[in-house]
Amino acid sequence: MTERDMSELGAGARRPYRVGYAPGAYDLFHIGHLNILRHARSQCDYLVAGVVSDEMAELAKGRRPMIPLVERLEIVRSVKYVDAAFVETVPDKVETWKQVRFDVLFKGDDWRGTAKGDKLERDFAAVGVDVVYFPYTVHTSSTQLRRALDALAEPPADSVTAERR
Repeated sequence: MTERDMSELGAGARRPYRVGYAPGAYDLFHIGHLNILRHARSQCDYLVAGVVSDEMAELAKGRRPMIPLVERLEIVRSVKYVDAAFVETVPDKVETWKQVRFDVLFKGDDWRGTAKGDKLERDFAAVGVDVVYFPYTVHTSSTQLRRALDALAEPPADSVTAERR
């Protein structure tokens, strides 16, 4: 840990968790992703970022990420708050826990109170792992960025009409 990291944490402060896990697709990396990783790292001594494989992202979201796994992994691995990056290849987070052995799983608070979030909490309570939610960055999301990119890629309506003539 660098001096800057220590100053951000506060001199002599103890973190509540030893190993934290922050899963995500991390597609079209943006400030919301950085915020989750920064907040997560402030709560644990060692942060593992779980980067969902292309296949798992497609299974969960119905589409493949725009950025390939190897590139997303390198981006996340390079963030100063991340100590290690792990490729998630199974949908069951408890199966991932059996491989990584974290004390806490971090998610955006858009999961809180949802069926997915409730299941996550139940599953992890059974193995003694906490689920901690951080504020979701509402104004920026990969879905919004993808929509904007898709809109830019669509030809203007006038050119579609001209092509049909």
